[in-house]
Amino acid sequence: MTATTDNILEQLKTLSLLEAAELVKQIEEAFGVSAAATAGVVAAAPAAAAAEAVEEQTEFDVILDSFDAASKIKVLKAVREVTGLGLGEAKALVEAAPKAVKEGIAKPEAESVKKVIEEAGGKATIK
Repeated sequence: MTATTDNILEQLKTLSLLEAAELVKQIEEAFGVSAAATAGVVAAAPAAAAAEAVEEQTEFDVILDSFDAASKIKVLKAVREVTGLGLGEAKALVEAAPKAVKEGIAKPEAESVKKVIEEAGGKATIK
């Protein structure tokens, strides 16, 4: 490699994913090319990495953060309702808060579970 190409390569290594994606877009516009797989590894790799970073989350966890002591029984019943756990398992889960109530579920179901817990007097978050 020449000193010029070595210098360019070292500068490329310092780019963030967003900067690399913008560089790919500018190269495509300037030279009228596409960053498809046949366009070369240097141009395709940053574009693929940027696409992975933008991927939308599809699985969510509902976490019981806390609950009001006066609402413990209501929260316990709500947890049993949404999880199908027995009384002992649900009690252990509630008392271990913050703890995941349901994991790897779709967003609408996660929002529904959170709503049930909050209506019972608990505090929940979706992650």
